[in-house]
Amino acid sequence: MDTGLLKLGVNVDIQRTDGRIHSAVVSGINSDTRSVTVEWFERGETKGKEIEIDAIFQLNPEFLPPAARSSPENGNAVDNFRYIPKETPRNVKSQGVKPSYSRLPDDHSGGGGNIGCQPDLNNMDNLQGGDEMRKNNNNSYRKKSNCVKEVEKIKQKRVERRAQQIALREQQEQDYDTSQPSWEFDAMIREFRKTLEYRPITNTDPIENHQICVCLRKRPLNRKEADRREIDVITVPNKDLVIVHEPKQKVDLTKYLENQSFRFDYSFDENSTNEMIYRYTAQPLVECTFAGGMATCFAYGQTGSGKTHTMGGDFSSKGKQDCTKGIYVLAASDVFKLLSSKYKKADLTVGASFFEIYSGKVFDLLNNKQKLRVLEDGKQQIQVVGLKEEEIQRVEDVLRLIQHGNNVRTSGVTSANNHSSRSHAVFQISLRKRGSRKLHGKFSLIDLAGNERGADTSSSDRQTRMEGAEINKSLLALKECIRALGRRGAHLPFRASKLTQVLRDSFIGENSRTCMISMISPGMSCCEHTLNTLRYADRVKELGPGGPVEGKPSDYSPTAGGGLSPQKSDLEVLRNANEGELSEEMFEFHEVISHMQEEEEAVIDEHREIVEVPQQHLANIF
Repeated sequence: MDTGLLKLGVNVDIQRTDGRIHSAVVSGINSDTRSVTVEWFERGETKGKEIEIDAIFQLNPEFLPPAARSSPENGNAVDNFRYIPKETPRNVKSQGVKPSYSRLPDDHSGGGGNIGCQPDLNNMDNLQGGDEMRKNNNNSYRKKSNCVKEVEKIKQKRVERRAQQIALREQQEQDYDTSQPSWEFDAMIREFRKTLEYRPITNTDPIENHQICVCLRKRPLNRKEADRREIDVITVPNKDLVIVHEPKQKVDLTKYLENQSFRFDYSFDENSTNEMIYRYTAQPLVECTFAGGMATCFAYGQTGSGKTHTMGGDFSSKGKQDCTKGIYVLAASDVFKLLSSKYKKADLTVGASFFEIYSGKVFDLLNNKQKLRVLEDGKQQIQVVGLKEEEIQRVEDVLRLIQHGNNVRTSGVTSANNHSSRSHAVFQISLRKRGSRKLHGKFSLIDLAGNERGADTSSSDRQTRMEGAEINKSLLALKECIRALGRRGAHLPFRASKLTQVLRDSFIGENSRTCMISMISPGMSCCEHTLNTLRYADRVKELGPGGPVEGKPSDYSPTAGGGLSPQKSDLEVLRNANEGELSEEMFEFHEVISHMQEEEEAVIDEHREIVEVPQQHLANIF
């Protein structure tokens, strides 16, 4: 770039934005942007700015290159202005040189010409008109500075960005229902699902053999969730994967999704039926029962997630349930089919019992909810004293027992469900040798009570909070017992709850098999409950990239407290294995409740002895 006679340290005239013209010193030349940096001293301080070279040449034609000064279009640019040379040093501030504020055109009226900055008083009018014309001419040919260009670029980008946002908003209004409260999250979930490859489980997929099988079932949105216009935050892309789209919000109110993945043995979406669920979960366990094993299948999940629907059948309201489509009846039907075909020569009888565990107490649902006692005999076998077991001959008998038991089962009203099951319902199918009471095999089908967080029961009464505490303790104990089943040599903390005491024989032995069906709700309001359920199920088996942990040695053992009772020792194990879920206060609470239950049973035993001894004496006398 040709900068003419411009160089660092020379004085040039510049024009300010308010129209003033004064001298300044060139402090920098930028050939890339064709601009120069100038400085001047004003009001006790040094100021500066960046000016284009073309603007400098218009006010200072004497600095033009020689070729440009003699070009036809410029004419004789040097003769247009009287240039007064200034010998100003480079450091303007240190020399204290005051700037000149005007420059006058040449005086061609004669008189030898005035050299300097004073105008000819006789031609003042002509001088002012010339200055005005010169100012307009300079403004008309002056180019925009780089700063103005950058501001215009920013403005143009802002206009384009706003136009794109308006177009995007109009497109979103066409594709999505923006009147929905959470339509932004719904849009993000839909975009994420477009990137997935779907291959849901079908009836043709093979059935795998597991000692511990952990499955997941997603129910569809119910009527309440549809009325609230909730969005579905659960995706089941294939037969062993489930993804939770957890809605999040940053500090600056930006909305985003946190997609969390969990892997299980089987994953069922909202289109799966009870028959398909049964085929992959409970049906393989029926054969295990005829082989002399102890099988357990239970449904776990939040209140209102569909546990009773899966185990008992289609449920519309209290007292109205189609039990023919539940796992209870489907399992009983297969038992009778095998008994009449493959195992016809085994000479086995089928018995059924139905009881519930409520607040640490056991009640017989087939015998007017009579309270039962759970005791451990001399062979360390758990016996449910007084449990009524009816012999069944056909599927209709099972339907009758289930309907009767469901009608008397304990339920209550919670914040999540108006008909919440507040007890664990255990339906057992027992196979015994004909003519003897020897147990050949047993299949326990359990509909667990709905798990709830303490925050959800804080507004409930004392009874509901105690129910929730007992339910959560039994669920933690059940989880640890199932984990111990898959970890050979692990301690079995079955005494920590009544539920695990009753199911103790299902957790011991090489021929014991367990299946857990985790039920989750797809609504956005249940996202935290869903994550808790998935984490619980994940810890039961801990399926990771390396596969299942069946056969892995135990990583914990009971505390070495010789003075602790077996029940307290199991509670201690439960607390150590679930430090984040069972606090010190809750542990002490369960310890006190367990002690009260032990004392209550001791009083009952003493009372029974007091009643039975006189009766025996009277019988001997008469």
